[in-house]
Amino acid sequence: MASTPKTLPSPVDPAKEAPREKSGSDSDSDSGSWFHRTFESLASPQYRLLWFGLLMTMAALNMQMLARGFLSWELTKSPIMVGLTGAGFAPPILLLSLFGGAIADRVDKKRIIMAGQLGMGLLSLFIAVSIVSGAITIWHLIGSSVVQGTLFAFLMPARQAIIPQLVEKRQLSNAVALNASGMSLMTLSAPAIAGYIYSAGGPEAAYFTIAGLNIGAVLLTSFLKPAGQIGAAKAKRMWRDVKEGLRYARADRTVLMLLIVALSTTVLAMPMRTLLPVQIEEVFNRDVESLGLLLSMIGVGALAGSLLIAGLTTSQHRGMILLVTTAVSGLAILLAGLNTSYFVALAIMVLVGVGDSGRRTLNASLIMEQTDSDHRGRVMGIYMMNFGMIPLGTLPLAALGDVIGIRWAFALAGALLIAAALLMTVATTRIRRL
Repeated sequence: MASTPKTLPSPVDPAKEAPREKSGSDSDSDSGSWFHRTFESLASPQYRLLWFGLLMTMAALNMQMLARGFLSWELTKSPIMVGLTGAGFAPPILLLSLFGGAIADRVDKKRIIMAGQLGMGLLSLFIAVSIVSGAITIWHLIGSSVVQGTLFAFLMPARQAIIPQLVEKRQLSNAVALNASGMSLMTLSAPAIAGYIYSAGGPEAAYFTIAGLNIGAVLLTSFLKPAGQIGAAKAKRMWRDVKEGLRYARADRTVLMLLIVALSTTVLAMPMRTLLPVQIEEVFNRDVESLGLLLSMIGVGALAGSLLIAGLTTSQHRGMILLVTTAVSGLAILLAGLNTSYFVALAIMVLVGVGDSGRRTLNASLIMEQTDSDHRGRVMGIYMMNFGMIPLGTLPLAALGDVIGIRWAFALAGALLIAAALLMTVATTRIRRL
């Protein structure tokens, strides 16, 4: 080995191996306490601004989901219209996320984030004023859902792509996990607060509160340092940027496999949440309060799982943990289909949350780590498309539930997700080695 020439090129891409070969800061990160590692990224003042802004944005989002759903029902008394209002966000995310990612590589990400948050604040204020003036209709709510999805298609790729510019590379997985923890915390607390505000002051009070939270997020984000655009992307046409991002994702086999995991598992895992109301009535014979508790238990599991993942180090086989938590999601959905006890379902929903937190949090952080800075916004735009694909899984699962019953539809979705996780584990070594 001593006679091997030093100038021979390594067969391993040094860009991929660099994080593992650092001995200074990386080893310090690995040797600290779990608590220190879990909240390490919050030591960065810039990341703290982004994180607290995220808390306000996600609090507003979760409040709006509750307020919009209740107001849609009060205006129409039609389950179909309520469902249409809730699903309005998905098509813009599916169609525009690629362009949102391309713009994130062209324009200062801070400006995109601020513009998206300001747009959502003004949108909520418009709905609040429409309610006060008596002009509100269901079409206002459907339109606002579509506009919100459009804003998210540009906001979220920029928000994800800016994280590596605020923390060290070894902290990236931790920062993404803390983002997921903040989202889970708001999923637990914000709907209950929104319900109280809605009950005490009416829908207009809820929407004024939502607008205030979004404006507060704009103010916090304004203190971020400009992130800037990367490379010479401004000189290219937008569609050329999008195609280049797609070619990059296809050429990098590791990034491609991680994106396949994200897109395929979302279609199988996420629709169950949308169809839980059917299970509540058909299987458990319970009401909306019981549904709220089930959803809260998913938030409990997601919060716990994301905090555990935030404490992982770069040497702890995160790729295998991603595949295992994907299988855990499938197992939990399978058990949810086979189960007929509401109280057992509460425990199963915690498992659903744990599996989802691992699957989504690790997926996003590993994609960002494996993507170079010139293409990160566009790749995260591709990743964001999985949120727009949720209805594509919901409709077939709902149709299947009509034929064989919702329990067996859930069980089949869970079994398919387990099979997909096993297939990905066996078929590729790229993810297992991360």
